[in-house]
Amino acid sequence: MTSSLVFFGILGVISTAAAFWGNRHLFGGRVRLGITPLEGLYYAIGLCSLGLGWYFNVRYTYTYGHHANYWNYTKMLFSNWAADSAAQDYVIVNVVLLPLWTIVDGRRRGLRVAWIFFVMSLFTSLAFSVAMFLAFIERQLRYNRAVPASSSTA
Repeated sequence: MTSSLVFFGILGVISTAAAFWGNRHLFGGRVRLGITPLEGLYYAIGLCSLGLGWYFNVRYTYTYGHHANYWNYTKMLFSNWAADSAAQDYVIVNVVLLPLWTIVDGRRRGLRVAWIFFVMSLFTSLAFSVAMFLAFIERQLRYNRAVPASSSTA
């Protein structure tokens, strides 16, 4: 295991833990919410994505050695016309749409530290971050139904 893999792995764990810590009201406290099949499916998809992503990232890191970095990784995404098409989608979704979506929609629904899902995507994978965001939103919606909104006239 290289130092860069360990470093990014630690940042992935920290950003994921920060999402759970920032939204700990959804996982304990006065409202107990079990895992729904849909939420469980999101977690399963996220974990599969994380495993596949790490498999390929480890191979990339060992294949390219000291040239394995974000700059070269991004350049390699754009290696032919087909890859260019997929890569531009990936970059726009990950760097532009994901932060907008998670921050705006997360805040609308009452999710705390919604920006962390973008940070998480930089150290885990886009699919893992999206799956975690969807699982948290699923849980937040159930939390919102279980906890009556306080009156603004009280």
